[in-house]
Amino acid sequence: MDVRMELSRVIITELGDQQVIFLREVDGDRSFPIMIGTNEAIAIDRRLKGIKTPRPMTHDLLADVIEKLGAGILKIVVSELRSHTFIATLHLATDSGPVEIDSRPSDAIAVGVACDTPIYVADEVLETVLNPPASKNARLELLRQRLDLLGEQISVLSERLNDDDFLAQMPEDVIERHRQQLEEMRNEYDAIQRVLRKLG
Repeated sequence: MDVRMELSRVIITELGDQQVIFLREVDGDRSFPIMIGTNEAIAIDRRLKGIKTPRPMTHDLLADVIEKLGAGILKIVVSELRSHTFIATLHLATDSGPVEIDSRPSDAIAVGVACDTPIYVADEVLETVLNPPASKNARLELLRQRLDLLGEQISVLSERLNDDDFLAQMPEDVIERHRQQLEEMRNEYDAIQRVLRKLG
């Protein structure tokens, strides 16, 4: 069974290449994040806000092509979670019948968000995301992935805070927020390392 969701938040940061969108259940309180690329996050945010560009960007172009061909976007379905990767399908209505297009969730949402396309997530995907595997190996793998991501972000942020040009150009409150983020990331990194050592 597919569960109706909505795009609740788009979080874009300067740290690394991974950004985050949050999907929230329309008739409930379940929600979960999806890590996406910076280009897709910017496209989603821009199309949500109705910001026009001088020439169509990729997702604008695809939406225009669908419209000019007389098709319509019926819905977006996040149908599967495979090796920590979300799999989605863009469902179109055409004169010759329904068409399903394999897609990344971020691309499908970037194309459909400007026209309030309904978003659905398979119930089994929600269950997997909200109740991750309890095995020791599965927990270890998730922790290692988080540790790797934190390590990359810490490296980028540390380099930035040691860059004299960056420090000279940025307002003090921005620099202070960066320092706080760095401290929080280092604390989380150390905590995960301790857990990994404990779990072997």
